[in-house]
Amino acid sequence: MNIQPVVVIAPDKFKGSATAKEVAAALTRGLRSATSSAEVRCVPVADGGEGTIDAAVAAGFTQQTALVTGPLGRPVEARWAIKHSSDRTDAVVELAQASGIELLEPTRSTGATATSRGTGELLQAALEAGATRIVLGLGGSACTDGGAGMLAALGAKLLDQNGITVADGGGSLHKLHRIELTDIDPRWAHTEVILASDVDNPLLGIDGAARVFGPQKGLSDDDIAGFDTSLGHFAERLRDAAAQTFGREAAQSVTDAITKPGAGAAGGTGFAAMAVLGAKRRRGIDVILDIVDFASALTDATLVITGEGSLDVQTLQGKAPVGIAQVANQHQIPVFAVCGRSLLSDRQAAGAGFDRVFALTELESDPEVSMREAQDLLVRLGARIGNILLAHSV
Repeated sequence: MNIQPVVVIAPDKFKGSATAKEVAAALTRGLRSATSSAEVRCVPVADGGEGTIDAAVAAGFTQQTALVTGPLGRPVEARWAIKHSSDRTDAVVELAQASGIELLEPTRSTGATATSRGTGELLQAALEAGATRIVLGLGGSACTDGGAGMLAALGAKLLDQNGITVADGGGSLHKLHRIELTDIDPRWAHTEVILASDVDNPLLGIDGAARVFGPQKGLSDDDIAGFDTSLGHFAERLRDAAAQTFGREAAQSVTDAITKPGAGAAGGTGFAAMAVLGAKRRRGIDVILDIVDFASALTDATLVITGEGSLDVQTLQGKAPVGIAQVANQHQIPVFAVCGRSLLSDRQAAGAGFDRVFALTELESDPEVSMREAQDLLVRLGARIGNILLAHSV
């Protein structure tokens, strides 16, 4: 007796080619062209960066938009998502929507002036909408401001020695004389904030936000030491403000946050969220899998298909496809990975939990054509996988 295959398709985006939803749709078309009997469940995912809102909306969240401050101060329309349930209201905010590096062309100037203010405005919008639990995806930031802009949007006052508000951007933090936290909304004390981030760097030092991530945001080698010092100065002023406003325990929380894994995420935005909002960091894909209720999607599944644009050493460091494979392997469900290209050895792929890897380069060797025609090629890969389902019990 033939058993109807149940296939869960849970890819991340193919950056520059297709969204996660488009990847899943293309694979589904190909799969069903080969075997119409398969039950297909599409669960687009992300790892906390670009695509996080899309994954939440696909999982039943309602998309919202807000006009907020972009990384260089100009208004940008940013998306976020919310979902009401009987016992709480969840929201998902994606830093890249408001403060993302994709919103600008990185230069030394943008590296110094880019701000996280818009992210704070999105967080406040979620709070005003009644959110009691907020997931903040920290991937893809343009800023190295320690989260100062975010805190300013939440009501903090960042003042120089003359009592004048310090300009946005990490390049102005050295002018900071004092911070006032008295106007921070008291509801934040009762709001759970989860940071979806794969970055485990601290705020400062050789592994900190400025030294590790500053160059990709436009900072020169000559800028790095100064920015690291400025971030440390910002942390000291924030500790002083916490002590004055909330007491010794709050001040210690700020000090502790400096060295916590993930404090250096998004140019130090992770630090500010931990220090002031009491945020807790989790691996991005784990947060997303909770949001999309991936465990339920696996019920009776016979195959999981996951993937992303490039399978490489970064994938092995906890990116979405590996997180998917880990959960599927726990349920003893085989995993096929699809990608634009794979730089993994057979041994690395097997170690990551992939039973087989299918790359678009198998169908099209020209990278430009492969990226341009990714969705058509994914349909063909889906058909190939469908034929394997027909020929073998997976």
